[in-house]
Amino acid sequence: MQDLLAELTSGDDTRAEKSIPAILELGIDGMPALLELTRAEETDSRWWAVRALAASSHTRTEDLLPLLNDSAPEVRAAAALGISDHPHESAIPSLIKALADEDSLTAGLAGNALVKIGCPSVLSLLEVMKEAPTAIKIRALRALAEIRDHRAIPIMMKSLSEESALLQYWAQEGLERLGLDMVYIKP
Repeated sequence: MQDLLAELTSGDDTRAEKSIPAILELGIDGMPALLELTRAEETDSRWWAVRALAASSHTRTEDLLPLLNDSAPEVRAAAALGISDHPHESAIPSLIKALADEDSLTAGLAGNALVKIGCPSVLSLLEVMKEAPTAIKIRALRALAEIRDHRAIPIMMKSLSEESALLQYWAQEGLERLGLDMVYIKP
């Protein structure tokens, strides 16, 4: 295992990527070393640990959640992407918080993970729509549009009259995806 971890953390992306299938062949026996590596001082080592964890069928969503708070934006983004591969309702609160990440890639990937979780995410996303800044509302509304849950219709209708063109776009897109192509507005 040490040789595989040395390859994973070699600083050579090709070598690191080639080591992942061999690490995954170890199954659950490889998990403790990968989880330990997520606490490494070097950002690149943490990133590769998350990359390998995301590819493993033995990874639990809970293994990735703490990494949404990593100091490095690339590790946070990798964790959000990894949660998309291991979606679970337990991730919803952390992903909702990550919608406000200062790194727009991480925030967008958190939205994607909420979409993968699906309908259980809707109530939390609707809460975001009540008070969040516009940039966060856009990510939340995009997720709601992609989830296609009828509980989002009122907020989508309300968002049609927002000043933000992106909020209007995702509201219209969401309504269309729900089969509500024609929107009637009171004169």
